[in-house]
Amino acid sequence: MRKGDQILDVRGIHMRFNTKGLCVRAVTDVSFTVREGETIGIVGESGCGKTTLGRCIVRAYEPSEGQVLYTTAEGETIDFLKIDKKVMKRYRKDIQMIFQDPYSSLDPRMTVYDIIKEPLQANFPKMPKREMEARVMDIAARVGLNTSYLKRYPHAFSGGQRQRIGIARALVLSPRVIVCDEPVSALDVSIQAQVINLLHDLQQELGLTYLFISHDLSVVEYISDKVGVMYLGRLVEYAPTRELFSHPMHPYTESLLSAVPVADPTVKQERISLTGEIPNPANPPSGCHFHTRCRYCTGCCREQTPPYVEVAPDHFVACHRAEELKLRGFTYDE
Repeated sequence: MRKGDQILDVRGIHMRFNTKGLCVRAVTDVSFTVREGETIGIVGESGCGKTTLGRCIVRAYEPSEGQVLYTTAEGETIDFLKIDKKVMKRYRKDIQMIFQDPYSSLDPRMTVYDIIKEPLQANFPKMPKREMEARVMDIAARVGLNTSYLKRYPHAFSGGQRQRIGIARALVLSPRVIVCDEPVSALDVSIQAQVINLLHDLQQELGLTYLFISHDLSVVEYISDKVGVMYLGRLVEYAPTRELFSHPMHPYTESLLSAVPVADPTVKQERISLTGEIPNPANPPSGCHFHTRCRYCTGCCREQTPPYVEVAPDHFVACHRAEELKLRGFTYDE
């Protein structure tokens, strides 16, 4: 495969959890594509389904419906959701995950060396010990860990160092795709910048593809090529980063961007406040799920689910207003 070729095609993912007689729709009909070498950002409020979507893609959860089509380095297309777990193990090394919490995601009873080595032991049990050790040392050095400290336990490291351990564990199998589940949200701002720059440098060096899940729009704008905005389990807007930040089409995206602080005290920014509470995913409202908090809400919004339409090249929106703009021949110059 060449850089820029499609590597992941996520089609119509649904994830439903049945609990206490209720059906909670965590993810509903989410579709997007990822090209090799790209970073796709997924943003939204807490509880919108971002992490669940990431876990469905790596098959940590078994989605209720949908397809996750993965294109191998040889050009073969595999549906992760249709193969059994034994076959999936062959491809597990190609798609790895960095977890949100650098404290609970590391086993406190294992040394850092063993934590990084564990994926190699699970996937390549016949790898020579010397080769395995060299691989662990190389990856640890790449992510900025002092290799003389690898026999220590996680409690001896700071939050930023622990997240580097998590990154090293994900990289040790030489994956092609990494799902980054809010990898900097638990870190101090200065450490966040170091980890984000590390991820960026590793992507350039190793040709990685990222699915970057976050609620921090500033971080997403910096690292992502395209951004998807989720609300109540649905993808409501998806566009190239520059276009989404300069021309948000969905009212929810507008409100999120209005909350991002501007580093200029002379700029007066309109803050779009959302009224009401996030609806219950076990009992979502009819029509557009966002209509209970939308300042543009009409009768149509309350009754009809908006179609997910392409209003401009690679810019998709699920909103009745956006559909009207498309019919008018909307361009970004407006």
